Amino acid sequence: MTKSKKSEFRPNEYVVYPAHGVGQIVSIEEQEIAGLSLELFVISFEKDKMTLRVPTHKATEIGMRSLSSPDVINQAMKTLRGKAKVKRAMWSRRAQEYEQKINSGDLIAIAEVVRDLHRGDDQREQSYSERQLYEAALERLTREVAAVSGEDELAAAKQVDDVLVSRAAA
Repeated sequence: MTKSKKSEFRPNEYVVYPAHGVGQIVSIEEQEIAGLSLELFVISFEKDKMTLRVPTHKATEIGMRSLSSPDVINQAMKTLRGKAKVKRAMWSRRAQEYEQKINSGDLIAIAEVVRDLHRGDDQREQSYSERQLYEAALERLTREVAAVSGEDELAAAKQVDDVLVSRAAA
């Protein structure tokens, strides 16, 4: 079972871990834990200065995936251009839903959060918690766009911002 999963992800490859976003597989190592020998992906999240070890046989089960294809990136940008869909539910319920979307690792769902929480200059100020969720979603989206396009994060952030500004102008 472990052998078939190993071929899916390789060292130096960028992957998306649902709860943390884009990271790079540094190596695959063997560790003995509680008397069992486990094969682990060692994933580095450079920006967060964090290293994560994920059992190779659990990687896809927990939602770890390869970077999105350029088609999915285009679909996410299309989602950003759409009209914000803000439900009339209480903020605590909406915040929970946004948090789930961000931690799902699904780029389209993350783009929906960015779209729904984006505020133009002419709109009211965001609350602290709203701003935190918006920035978390924007960072996840930007990092994946940068990793897929091979650009740096500043160029990707500008690309995302241009889409959001053009939507507000329309």
